[in-house]
Amino acid sequence: MSKLLFSLAMIAATPAAAQVVNAPAGTVRGTTSGSLRVFKGIPYAKPPVGDLRWRPPAALERWSGERATTAFGPACVQPSGGAPNIYNGVTLPMSEDCLSLNIWIPAKARNAPVMVWIHGGSLLTGSSREALYDGQRLAERGIVVVSINYRLGVLGWLAHPDLGKENATGRSGNYGLMDQIAALRWVRKNIAAFGGDPAKVTIAGESAGGLSALYLMTSPQARGLFRGAIAQSSYMISMPELKRARFGLPSWEVGGQLLGQALKAPSIAQMRKLDPAALTGAAAKAGFFPFGVVDGEALPRQMVDAFDRGEQARVPVLAGFNQGEIRSLRMLAPRTAASPADYEREITTRYRDLAPAFLRLYPSADHAESTIAATRDSLYGWTSERLARKQTAVGQRAYLYLFDHGYPAADEAGLHAFHASELPYTWGTFDGTPPRWPKVPATAAERRLSDTMIDYWTSFVRTGQPAARGAPAWAPYGSAQNYVWFAQGPVPRSDLFPGMFEFNETVVCRRRAAGKDGWNWNVGLLAPEIAPPVAGC
Repeated sequence: MSKLLFSLAMIAATPAAAQVVNAPAGTVRGTTSGSLRVFKGIPYAKPPVGDLRWRPPAALERWSGERATTAFGPACVQPSGGAPNIYNGVTLPMSEDCLSLNIWIPAKARNAPVMVWIHGGSLLTGSSREALYDGQRLAERGIVVVSINYRLGVLGWLAHPDLGKENATGRSGNYGLMDQIAALRWVRKNIAAFGGDPAKVTIAGESAGGLSALYLMTSPQARGLFRGAIAQSSYMISMPELKRARFGLPSWEVGGQLLGQALKAPSIAQMRKLDPAALTGAAAKAGFFPFGVVDGEALPRQMVDAFDRGEQARVPVLAGFNQGEIRSLRMLAPRTAASPADYEREITTRYRDLAPAFLRLYPSADHAESTIAATRDSLYGWTSERLARKQTAVGQRAYLYLFDHGYPAADEAGLHAFHASELPYTWGTFDGTPPRWPKVPATAAERRLSDTMIDYWTSFVRTGQPAARGAPAWAPYGSAQNYVWFAQGPVPRSDLFPGMFEFNETVVCRRRAAGKDGWNWNVGLLAPEIAPPVAGC
């Protein structure tokens, strides 16, 4: 009898023991979810509070004892309130002490590939604790899933001359990007203890998370920390520069000074005394919008220049965008013209010799729809294809997709294939969407599409090549310009939106050469008059 009780006690103790990991950072205790082990809210850097506000993330000393990591950490401070939309509606606990990450580990993981997820939200909102990013379905495919928080808004992306004086390089800004790099370094040092392979890390993100993936690909400080990248609805936008005004933006240091004056806290010492939530809200109301800044260090040059020079991380990529991106982001699109004739007249004035090409791609017959398509392509379509072309040019595999899937609740709301609508499919989290999100029906057909996309995504993390059970082979972009069209299911195609990339590349090339105007959110009826042709454009 005593032997039986001892055996039962040992069996009962096994799952609990499996939840404890002794990592270089310290010992952590997590939970189980089905066959997975889950660890939530693990800190990866010191809290960026007090004098550490607007400083690079500081390494944590190894903690003593056992740390419970059974609940998500708070979201980083972000503006609250605002107009209701499909992306908000859930109030998240927030704190300036927010640099944490979460890990989902498959059963018996040993040297498993790792995906590090960077959430979206315009570098202003969002959190790794959102139910949409529950890693269970992906980890069940045999990969370790890590999701991270990083500083947002003014707390993550401010530059200021006072901050430059605090370090030998004179640089400031990009603190949110430095957080992402610190998290990747934490993964490199610790993930083996959780069953992951530090040499098989893929970064992944959507929207601002996809933008962050591009930042990381062009940052020398992130080199060698990942072997692949997934960029969903990313945007290779023009960036502010630290010391000079360019592309329609002020020097980012000057921008920081102007913000301090607007907040009646002109020095960094004064700004560090402000309540983080009040500061974040006031900065947003004053017009501060977060961007990565060209500082010559974390981001040495404009992303477009880095990719043109072949300086980006030479890793396989999976990239794409959604057919209806702008249907849920109408604020990014220009006003609608009064009539087709007005539309053509405005386009001709603004695009000059490029107007015929614009009107072929985005005709006046349905100018409202053309406005949505032109805005989508100038941000997301051009970026996705440019990324595929540039990685192909440096000898890396690139996999391009277009998500064009609709379902009743979204289509009836005029939101066919809207921005981020692929996320419940790539994560398998139909029940994790925000309250106002058009409800995804949990039918066999929708689950089938989700299972296929999860297969493709996790296969890319494992091998650098997307493959799915019972689904078509996904060919690299290559010289044939291959892509996969996700509608009711995956369909291999080639030559996405003929002429779209070439037109937008010419517009960007001229704006880069002139140096006066950016190439983000100023398309169609918002476009400044295009610069004349120059060599190479």
